[in-house]
Amino acid sequence: ACDRTRSWRGETLIYACFSPSYSVAFASEMATFLRPISLHGTSWYASRVTASVAVYMRRFFSASFSGFPQDVVILGVARTPLGSFQKSLASFSAPKLGSIAISAAVERSKIDPSVVQECFMGLVASGFTGQAPARQAALMGGLSLSTPCTAVNKVCASGMKAIMLASQSIALGHQDVICAGGMESMSNIPFYLPRQMPSYGGATLYDGLVHDGLTDAKLQIHMGLCGEKTASDLKISRSEQDDYARMSYERSQTAAAQGVFASEIVPVRIPNKKSPNGFDEVHEDEEYKKVDFTRFPKLKPAFLSAEEGGTITAANASSLNDGAAAAILSSAAFAARDRSLKPLARIVAFTDAAVQTVDFPVAPELAVDKLLQLTGVKKENIVLWEINEAFSVVALANIKLLGLDVNKVNVHGGAVSCGHPLGMSGARITIHLALQLKPGQKGIAAVCNGGGGASAIMLEGL
Repeated sequence: ACDRTRSWRGETLIYACFSPSYSVAFASEMATFLRPISLHGTSWYASRVTASVAVYMRRFFSASFSGFPQDVVILGVARTPLGSFQKSLASFSAPKLGSIAISAAVERSKIDPSVVQECFMGLVASGFTGQAPARQAALMGGLSLSTPCTAVNKVCASGMKAIMLASQSIALGHQDVICAGGMESMSNIPFYLPRQMPSYGGATLYDGLVHDGLTDAKLQIHMGLCGEKTASDLKISRSEQDDYARMSYERSQTAAAQGVFASEIVPVRIPNKKSPNGFDEVHEDEEYKKVDFTRFPKLKPAFLSAEEGGTITAANASSLNDGAAAAILSSAAFAARDRSLKPLARIVAFTDAAVQTVDFPVAPELAVDKLLQLTGVKKENIVLWEINEAFSVVALANIKLLGLDVNKVNVHGGAVSCGHPLGMSGARITIHLALQLKPGQKGIAAVCNGGGGASAIMLEGL
């Protein structure tokens, strides 16, 4: 066994990590790998691998990015409508919403559910959802009992990060087909009561939605105050934010009227004994249908007073919503084996970035810059941009910092007008982009997240 260990060359081992032709063989070898019988053998093996990692990491990252070891494609996507806070979808838990999106994505991909080998689902506020929420969603969505599942929490980027993790697994040959997406029921996030009973004077209830979803944990301030700092730093006025919000609503309304969202939305049936069918069906997003533009200038700033320079209002910020989105990803080789499969897009590359927590609204700029540098793609060659509208100022700030054409950004509206279920949004903008790109066109979706982070992903239409 010791000799067998010594015969392993670190270079070959590391090369296997980046070559799909070797990855399966490498995995099977490791599954039956015998432990060295001497401490010397173990230390030799470890040092050899460490040295080889250093050499090949330098070579890999110094070379120009030419793609993953094997291409990853998106076979099919689906999302629920976006329900307003405490409205049509409030009776559904996050896992239940996730299951609806998963089931529809599998059906639209034209694959058998049994071929899905893993599932990643973004979810920010998991309190009171029960054990293993991603697993709940997968099983209710019809995936096999043997499917491993993982919930991902990167705040607003959770759904996109789930897709990124799935892509990595497929690219490295670990899996062939994975379901990934995001889900959130903000209507069902509970209030918290500390377990320690008060000795005197009562106890304080904490809003789980605000505590876990909308508060900077380091600075203990609302995310809206971070947005106000960005507005001040970049001199983005309230009128600019209101104008952008109005444009977002108008774009969403137009897109809905033209049936743009129909290809991604799966209707949700709400049990109703009074209905002739025994249920009501929700097949449209709720938020953009109830906007009143005349109220925009009358609203007070939500986080700072007007005297303090407050610019963010309920109108130019995203709303609280419920919803879920899912995508079926596979290797290009898997898709090529079945002519009935029609991939929507190829995942070109993706990146994460981080800045000071208070500056999270501008983190997408850094993630996008890294993505463009990684791929060598010029900004001018990106035909569509999806930048999550946590606040209007987030979109405006990144448009300004990146020098983007506003006519290419969020062309069908965004989170301000459609809604922002935290764990879902990163997946929603990714699947929307996949459906809108024509063959050969490249697009980028980017999303900021609390804690000073951001994620970005580049797709190419197929």
